[in-house]
Amino acid sequence: QILANHTNSIIRVDTVRHKKFCFFPTMVAYSSVAFVALLTTASSFTPQHQSLVAPRKSSCLYSESDNERVKKSGCGIAVVRSGDCLLFDPEKEGKLQGTGSLLSRIDNGANYALPMDATIVSAGAPPDAEIHNAQHWLEHLNDSPPLNFAKPNSPVKATLLARQRIISDDAPGDIQHVILRLPPNMHYVEGQSLSVIPSGINPKNNKRFSPRLYSIASTRYGDALDGNTVSLCVRRAEYYDPMTGLTDPSKKGVCSNMLCDAAPGMEIDVAGPVGKTMLLPPNPNDDIIMVATGTGIAPFRGFMHRLFMEETVARHMFGGTAWLVLGVPVSGGLLYKEEFDAMLQDTNQLKIDYAISREMTNSIDGGKLYVQHVIAQNSQEFFDKLDNGASVYFCGLKGMMPPILETLEKVAVENGLDWSAKLKEWKANHQWHVEVY
Repeated sequence: QILANHTNSIIRVDTVRHKKFCFFPTMVAYSSVAFVALLTTASSFTPQHQSLVAPRKSSCLYSESDNERVKKSGCGIAVVRSGDCLLFDPEKEGKLQGTGSLLSRIDNGANYALPMDATIVSAGAPPDAEIHNAQHWLEHLNDSPPLNFAKPNSPVKATLLARQRIISDDAPGDIQHVILRLPPNMHYVEGQSLSVIPSGINPKNNKRFSPRLYSIASTRYGDALDGNTVSLCVRRAEYYDPMTGLTDPSKKGVCSNMLCDAAPGMEIDVAGPVGKTMLLPPNPNDDIIMVATGTGIAPFRGFMHRLFMEETVARHMFGGTAWLVLGVPVSGGLLYKEEFDAMLQDTNQLKIDYAISREMTNSIDGGKLYVQHVIAQNSQEFFDKLDNGASVYFCGLKGMMPPILETLEKVAVENGLDWSAKLKEWKANHQWHVEVY
């Protein structure tokens, strides 16, 4: 056992019952060459109960068990002897299939050759297995969601690949799906946001424009499925003069108009990703409820592509249900409807309710149908799902939340529930997620 005497910088070797090494934090610093040489000598050392230097007093001849000795020393870990297979035995638990060739492979190294009578086992799948080509190389991002690959004060360049208007001509405004090529190694996960920094100088303060935050509308693999693109759902911000009914160019949104007018190949400053509020629940069996208005559909498109479209482990492991409530003014403004229709054809785990305010009426007061009315009309299902562990997500204009909260409070009171306590419970259990702007 190797010890360091911090008072006189002496290293000595003592014998103990078990040939294990314990490194104390008081060990003085030695050069790497000398220390490796010492370890090499120690690893082949045959206990003779002798010291390299006469010790003052032996303090390592413990009678306690290994774990007790480690605890008392305040450091070190119990280790498995070199060559042992106590933690994992390839012969029994690996793919050596009891051939007894493990030690032979270790001894011969690169010179190892299969015996002449060895049986080669086919690597093919069983005949009844269903094989999928799955995306998998970015699944490690679940362990630690990436944050701030770039900061707004030091952005990186993304390249616009394509953009497309995704609402009909009779729908108000202009909403476009924008695809950007990110720099290498810039990754994100579903539910995060990307900062876009408009080009040019703000005439109000002669500084660069401040960043605009957009919810990401794609999975970590992107629409190109190469793990190197990101998609945004962008509404062009325009101001209409109430007197003339025409747009006022001087009051247009700088960033949204830049994105909606950008040509393929244009470089755009971006930063991020940011956000942990809107991430999917870690338990693949949890139900999720998604409530969106307009471009607030962005993170939920990413969710639904991951759970119902892409060939990922997440899709095949998802054992819960997903319920989307999307509010738009007219049916021509239903975003990504064709994609969602395709998902509905392939799964019974997805439910979608649309609230088309100018075309539908609610069953509560006969007025226009908004997302809060859909929730009220399905209040029993909504509360039951959350009481059983579901997570609910809200995304869209901040004006959506007050009527939703009022509706839920009314339903709670009608059912004899303490709404404040119930909401507090859901938040404490990380079931309540809000991202509004």
